[in-house]
Amino acid sequence: MPLPPVSLLETLPQAALEKALWWEGHILEVLRGLPPEAAAGSDSKPQYALSRSLTARERAKAAELTAAGHRVTAGTVANRRRRYEKNGVMGLADHRPVRRTPKYGTVDDAVVAAMRQAITEATDASTRTGTFLLWRTEQILKVGEDGTEAKLPSRRTLYRLLDKLTTGTHTTGSATTRRSRAHGAAAPFGELPAFAPGEVMQIDSTPMDVLVRLDDGVAGKVELTGMVDVATRTVTAAVLRPTTKAVDASVLLARTVTPELMRPGWTDALRMSRSVLPHRRLLSLDERLEHAAARPVIVPEMIVCDHGKAFMSRSFLASCRFLQIDLQPAHKGSPFEKGHIEKTLGSVGTLFTQFLPGFTGRSTEHRGRDLDKQPLWSLLELQELLDEWIVAQWQNRPHDGLRDPAMPGRSFTPNEKYAALVEACGYVPVALSGDDYVELLPTCWRVVNDYGVKIKRRTYDSPALAGLRRQHSGVREKKGLWEIHHDPYDIARIWVRNHHAGSGWIEATWKHLHRVPLPFGELAWDHAAQGLPKATEAEIADAVAALLAKAHVGPDQPTRPKRSARDKQVVARTGSAHSLTPPPTVPPPPAVTDAGPDEPDEDTKPLAEVTPLGLFNPLEDPWRRT
Repeated sequence: MPLPPVSLLETLPQAALEKALWWEGHILEVLRGLPPEAAAGSDSKPQYALSRSLTARERAKAAELTAAGHRVTAGTVANRRRRYEKNGVMGLADHRPVRRTPKYGTVDDAVVAAMRQAITEATDASTRTGTFLLWRTEQILKVGEDGTEAKLPSRRTLYRLLDKLTTGTHTTGSATTRRSRAHGAAAPFGELPAFAPGEVMQIDSTPMDVLVRLDDGVAGKVELTGMVDVATRTVTAAVLRPTTKAVDASVLLARTVTPELMRPGWTDALRMSRSVLPHRRLLSLDERLEHAAARPVIVPEMIVCDHGKAFMSRSFLASCRFLQIDLQPAHKGSPFEKGHIEKTLGSVGTLFTQFLPGFTGRSTEHRGRDLDKQPLWSLLELQELLDEWIVAQWQNRPHDGLRDPAMPGRSFTPNEKYAALVEACGYVPVALSGDDYVELLPTCWRVVNDYGVKIKRRTYDSPALAGLRRQHSGVREKKGLWEIHHDPYDIARIWVRNHHAGSGWIEATWKHLHRVPLPFGELAWDHAAQGLPKATEAEIADAVAALLAKAHVGPDQPTRPKRSARDKQVVARTGSAHSLTPPPTVPPPPAVTDAGPDEPDEDTKPLAEVTPLGLFNPLEDPWRRT
């Protein structure tokens, strides 16, 4: 006898189930001579004695049931007995109430194939309604391969078929989810094992769902770029920037291998010496951890990223090669291959961002009103809060993915998991010097002329470049050009590699730096260059200086010029991309007074604004370059 599928009995209606169990008792009496409810030691009835043939017993059962009011023949009993011996109780049940129908009913296979084609074409297209999909299905079926036109069912049948074929595909829903489902993995999900800190790390950037107060009072959104360790779920670094660039990804690597130092205002409980991390043992290996906060320092061995421009840039690739990191890009349209960082960045919105003023929600549908009028944090203040939250909350929060295999009910925090793994895997510090930081910056190749180095119509010069002017660098592949490293968020200076000396950097400053007391990035420079496409370098520097100076003018100034929204956005994003130093105090120019006699009050007229000219020096060479 087969094992009875007890779970399938629950799918039957109650009446069908009771009738199947009723038949089971009679069939068992035919097969074994005793009914299931017979007491122990009972004798079977003479007509069901096992000494009689099976056919005789089936005839006796048919006669008994007919006498009891059930019209049953011996053939019916024999048929029920064979079904019971083959399928158990399920063979005795009436399957008509639960009879399976064809998946797509009586619809022609050509119609199903045409509608599948229409749904496939809509995968990467913009989202349309079901009406368009039915129209496209009709267009595909107009002329078949054999030249005959297929017959379409009714409109209601087509909609029912469309509902069955689009289940779980989001064909008429979110385009992002539809593409993700269509281009996802067809095979079962796998997992890259990670048993040591830094063995597998993931990096990604996403817009942060909160408004911040940028410079000049402009409210805007920023992007969060973070890196997480798969083995310990430690967020090794997180950077907020108006727009993620390649230099941000490179700086993120530097912050990952650098300890997070305690900052003024942080509670003493956030020190690494007071955490579960093995601070004493690590301090003997890395002196930088003496005043570090409770965030592990993890050196990446492999980083998984997507195909974003910031991560596929030459600067980030060079940084990974410099630190001997294996960069593994995920497949396009496959965010599940780096699901840990995707989930981590989403958790930041759930656990941190929604508690901030100016929280926008994940879409316009969840956005509130008058968010820009709330007391918003600045970008620098929000970065400080995020760093403190990672050390205080994230690193000490039990993570569901960090569980003990022997005790699944126990979950560990990232710091506890790191403390356990570092005992088995060890710790190797990587100390970055100032030269190492310069190595992580973007690279370009330029000529060192008599006037210095020019990058995007900006001229940089230094007395240390005297021996390099109009000289061949010795790099034949670059036609004698010199390697230049620059910071896009601070264009005040560049670094020139001294190829003749073999190593070392020469710092060169922008020759018009005295015109602008504040450093600014390439975003503001390019914006001013678009406004003055044929302007000289000095005019562009003055225009950018004026643009940035307007950001610091108070609201009570009556002479503040009117600016466009684009000007405000560029000023705010540029000022928030780095920590700006306060401008030096410049004494006001002496007031110009009229030395003539006093005029009557009724004839007093406002004086015109006088712009004093510089002093003329007859010995100065007028053709000398400044």
